[in-house]
Amino acid sequence: MIQSVRRATAILLELGSGQRRLGVTELSDRLGLAKATVYGLLRALEADEMVQRDVESAKYRLGPVLLQLGNAFLEGHELRARSMLWADSLSARTEQAVRVGIPMGSSILIVHHVFRPDTSVQILEVGATITWNACALGKVMAAFRDDAELEQKLAGPLPRLTGRTLVDRRELERALERIRRDGVAIEDQEAIIGEAEIAAAVVDHAGRAVGAVGVVGPVERLLVDGFARPDLAGAVKQVARGLSRDMAGARVYERGR
Repeated sequence: MIQSVRRATAILLELGSGQRRLGVTELSDRLGLAKATVYGLLRALEADEMVQRDVESAKYRLGPVLLQLGNAFLEGHELRARSMLWADSLSARTEQAVRVGIPMGSSILIVHHVFRPDTSVQILEVGATITWNACALGKVMAAFRDDAELEQKLAGPLPRLTGRTLVDRRELERALERIRRDGVAIEDQEAIIGEAEIAAAVVDHAGRAVGAVGVVGPVERLLVDGFARPDLAGAVKQVARGLSRDMAGARVYERGR
């Protein structure tokens, strides 16, 4: 039973990454499972509407039940619920877009997003994932996580999203030291060219990051000569401190006063 659950989970994760529609043979090859096994699991997942089969191509994609489960996760997530008013206030104060993220493996999951208060075209990013080393949310969370978890993050090859993405272990370790010292992380065109981010960690009672909040927008609005604008950094840290108090974990911020 446990093996079947793990195999079904692997199918769902494969369908959710990269190519959105895959056939039985493709899934069999990618997962190293027999075609009959893959087919049987797909039929079971299809019966519960976790996957859908395209009649014309005979390929499978994720089903609507997963959206329902995802929405239930977001609605019940404590940090997301507590961050809404804080994020709205931060966006109004800084006139920037605000994102709230939580750790998810080697990536960051955006659980809340407030648009920049202007008339520009913007895309809602709730549910999006970003590799941890390419965003300020990810780096500030990594700086305040367990040593063993950080070592795991730094151990393997890291993806490069732009030419500015930090992938060298020594550079990242120096960046994380600065983040611990300053209490804030920056991202300078490491995920998207022309875009920057300033973020601070939301921590629990033990000083361990459970999430992060940050402002994101055009690099010229957020950074000056490669450094965070002091007013924006201060506003982000203040909101992160307030959220941490709400989550019963303001202790780490007391050192930076």
